[in-house]
Amino acid sequence: MTGTDRPIRVAVVDDQPLIRAGFSMVLAGQDDIEVVGEAENGQQALDLLDEVDADVVIMDVRMPVMDGIRATERLMRRDSPPGVLVLTTFDDDEDAFAALRAGAGGFLLKNAPADQVVHAIRVLAAGESVVAPRITRLLLDRVSDRLSPANGQSERLGLLTGRERDVLGLVARGLSNAEIAAELYVAEATVKTHLGNLMAKLHLRDRAQAVVFAYESGLVRPSP
Repeated sequence: MTGTDRPIRVAVVDDQPLIRAGFSMVLAGQDDIEVVGEAENGQQALDLLDEVDADVVIMDVRMPVMDGIRATERLMRRDSPPGVLVLTTFDDDEDAFAALRAGAGGFLLKNAPADQVVHAIRVLAAGESVVAPRITRLLLDRVSDRLSPANGQSERLGLLTGRERDVLGLVARGLSNAEIAAELYVAEATVKTHLGNLMAKLHLRDRAQAVVFAYESGLVRPSP
C-alpha cells in the first residue's frame, strides 16, 4: 500500500497486447496494486495520464508513434510525475542509460520474473530508485565512450558547497550513507542533510539520478 493506505496505481504501456495483458494479470493478483489503465504507445500513455492518476508507469522502450524514452521525458516535466519503470526486450546498455537520463527510476528486462517486477513497483511507489548507485556507475562506465557532458551541467556544480560536492562524488562511487560518513569522518545524519540539500538544489529525484548528474557534469570520470 502507499502512504495513504490505498493500492499503488499502475499504468501499463506496451505496444504488444499480450505483454500488456500479461503484466495486468500478474498485477491484478496483488492486494496492494491496482492497474488503472493501459496504453500501446507513449502518446497514448500521456493522454491516459491526463485522465487518470498513476503512482508507477511500466513503460516499454521501443514503441511506434512515441517511444518510451520520449514519453518518460515528457512525464518528468509534469508536477508530481509518477515513477517510471522502463522495460526492454534487449539487454541494451544504451536503452538503460537513456531511460535513466530521461528520469526513469529503474529498468528491467521484459523477461524479468514477476516477483521482481512487483518488487520494483513497490520500491518506485515508495519514492526510491530501483537501480542501485553501484549498478548505475557500472552502466555509465560501459557507455562512457558514447557519454559526453550535458550542456550546463558543469555550471550547476557551482550551486553546491564543497562538502556537498564531496558527498555527490562519493554517492557516484556507489557508497552508502554510512560509508560516506566514515570516509568524511562525519555523522550519518550529516551526510543525509548534505545529500538532501544537494538533491534539492539540482532537482534530482534519487541516487541513481545523482550518479548520472555526477558523470554528465564531469565531477566523476568513467573508470578505465
